[in-house]
Amino acid sequence: MAKARLLSTSLATVFVIFSAVSVSSLAQIKAKIGATLTVTDFGSWKTVQKGIDFRTVGLERSEPSQIIELKLLRFDSRWIVPRVLHSSQFQLKGATVKSFAEKTGALAAINANYFDEKGRPLAYLKTIEKEINPAVSKHSLYTGVFGVRDSVPFVAHRDSFQPAQVSEGLQTGPLLLNHSVFVEFTSGPGRYARRSVIGVDREGRLIIGVTDAVLGGLSFAELQELFTGAKWQLDTPDLLNLDGGGSAQLYVKAGKFEEWVAGTAEVPVAIGFFSKAS
Repeated sequence: MAKARLLSTSLATVFVIFSAVSVSSLAQIKAKIGATLTVTDFGSWKTVQKGIDFRTVGLERSEPSQIIELKLLRFDSRWIVPRVLHSSQFQLKGATVKSFAEKTGALAAINANYFDEKGRPLAYLKTIEKEINPAVSKHSLYTGVFGVRDSVPFVAHRDSFQPAQVSEGLQTGPLLLNHSVFVEFTSGPGRYARRSVIGVDREGRLIIGVTDAVLGGLSFAELQELFTGAKWQLDTPDLLNLDGGGSAQLYVKAGKFEEWVAGTAEVPVAIGFFSKAS
């Protein structure tokens, strides 16, 4: 009888160990994105001011070896409103997003659309003050639009965009997610680079993000996977890629909290986020 109890106890111990290994292995599998990217730290949303949450997601690439952080901000539209900002408002050719925030009183800011070698913004662009580029580009890259319609921010495909209906907006791309559907693009889905994005989650909150890495970054395909599905807690049905590379930058200062992901270039256009009281 004692031997039977001992055997039963041994089997139970083996089962517990096996289960723990299985759960650990499953967690590792679930943390993979594609063949070479792993989420090493899911992070968690932390409220830094009423209507503003901050989060850092840690990632590691096995080939080539890279450590990447995705810095994220989430805005509740009941308390925070976005505005499209153009550097000409300050008689400047371009500026960092930190300068945009400091000059306008924005609580946060991120870079926006593409621009040419002379610093002129490309594709459709409208601020609250004026329409700077009235034509909606049909270029294969500029498939998405961020705009504000009836005081509600949105991300949409350019084919469903009506310029006359927005108070402000800008065109960039590619559009990565459209109503939770992966948008196909003609080139560059697997290329790694510094990225910046803006999207609208299922609760109608705006989410912005920038990859903070010395080398490399994320691909469009990896961003699509990361921002879909409940397992990453970043379910964002509509997601738009902003200008990346050296232009990618993010700044926030809310109360005692401050975060600055610097780029290597000044930009002519930014999206600022303001308290509704301002």
